[in-house]
Amino acid sequence: MPETTNPGESIQANSAYATEKPKLTQAKPSGESSLADAYAACRAIAKREAKNFYYAFVALPLERRNAICAIYAFMRQADDLADDETLSRVERRRRLDAWLGQWRSARQNGDCSSPVFLAVRDATTRFAIPLHLLEELAAGVAMDLDHAPPGAADTYATFADLYRYCYLVASVVGLVTIRIFGYSDPRAEKLAEETGVAFQLTNILRDVAEDGARNRVYLPLEDLAAHGIALDALLDRAAAKPPTPDERALLKEIASRAENYYRSAQALIPLIDRESRPALWVLVTIYHALLKRIRRANYDVFSRRAAVPLAQKLAILAVGLARTAWARVSARRAARGPGVRGLPR
Repeated sequence: MPETTNPGESIQANSAYATEKPKLTQAKPSGESSLADAYAACRAIAKREAKNFYYAFVALPLERRNAICAIYAFMRQADDLADDETLSRVERRRRLDAWLGQWRSARQNGDCSSPVFLAVRDATTRFAIPLHLLEELAAGVAMDLDHAPPGAADTYATFADLYRYCYLVASVVGLVTIRIFGYSDPRAEKLAEETGVAFQLTNILRDVAEDGARNRVYLPLEDLAAHGIALDALLDRAAAKPPTPDERALLKEIASRAENYYRSAQALIPLIDRESRPALWVLVTIYHALLKRIRRANYDVFSRRAAVPLAQKLAILAVGLARTAWARVSARRAARGPGVRGLPR
């Protein structure tokens, strides 16, 4: 398991990249797939699988949308390999390692028969995405395979341990994403890290029942003990059994931590490129709406899985698209400069 990081610490291995500008050179396509086809395949994966993320992707300009869909497709493939419970952990780990080997070979040699690898290789070049971030993504996916002995429940002793997990599976995605969105202020990196933690804590709250059925408990053991909750109460739970008062108190505490990290998400939005801000706003608003629905249900995540209704997502997207249109108009006006001799701009 990777070394534990304290919740308050910034994971700043990426700060050297803070002021790098996206490189506009494009990797040459090879193999049977063209680059355009590769990006189309990634967009199809994102549209099919990304229940919340895709609504934010739509609000991006095409070049950035292509890149973020490629990263999502890469992440989805890794996650699917690690989560295939028809296979043993050993076999899943072997297949994940083989897949990573294929990616590294494609990255280094340019032999991209996989459309996802072709698109990701181009996106990492185009937007100067550090390759070690993709390695960290894979390390996060592998934590569920390596974290506990076979047959034992997956658990995290402390919130610091859980924070490290959230960093690898969610914050790293944020650190990749802001390079596609564009930014110059190095403060954006810590804020992106904490935004990822907000999203992952929201996911953890939503999926407590589902994860327990899969022998996983992401709520820290120290917090369970503090609220007098036995681990078996989550692992061996009757279907749809409502939460006890102690369980509600625990879930409320985790939700409060997530709420604190959503402040970082709001602070991040103005630090990224203007044309990307609506997309990030859509993503933050949808995820925050999910946390609010969990709160309004009085933290009963056992009777029914919390979700943001499609109509609400579409309404949020409509606002995001309107903001995108306004950002483009503002950018064109700024590019033209001040009017001449009083003529309208």
